This record gives sequence, C-alpha cells and structure tokens, in this order.
Amino acid sequence: MDRVSLVLVIIGAINWGLISLFQFDLVAYLFGGQGALVSRIIYGLVALAGLWCISLLFRRREDSADRA
Repeated sequence: MDRVSLVLVIIGAINWGLISLFQFDLVAYLFGGQGALVSRIIYGLVALAGLWCISLLFRRREDSADRA
C-alpha cells in the first residue's frame, strides 16, 4: 500500500508541476477534461494516497524497513 500511494503521489506531483510550469493538466488531457468521471476518480485516488503518505512521516524507520 505504501508503494502504490507513493507512486500516486509522484504522479500528482508531476501533474502539479506541469500545471505550474506549462498550464497543462496531463490527467485532464488524457482522460477527457477535469470534470470527466475518470479524471475525478484519479484526482480522488491521488488525494487519498497523499493522506495515506502522511502516516509515513510518523512511522519509525525500523517499521518502514521491515515492510519493504
């Protein structure tokens, strides 16, 4: 779950970088606009992954190493 969440957060970070640098929303481009159902699902999954990754900040290092 940690790795999937990190991948989704990285995708979100790349998308936000593209938006800030080039005003280009890759998710919206690929899936039919910001209001399209698939785009909204992806945005939601990225948001949930970001919330999940907050837990990584509070884990002890030994716990994270054991799960990898």
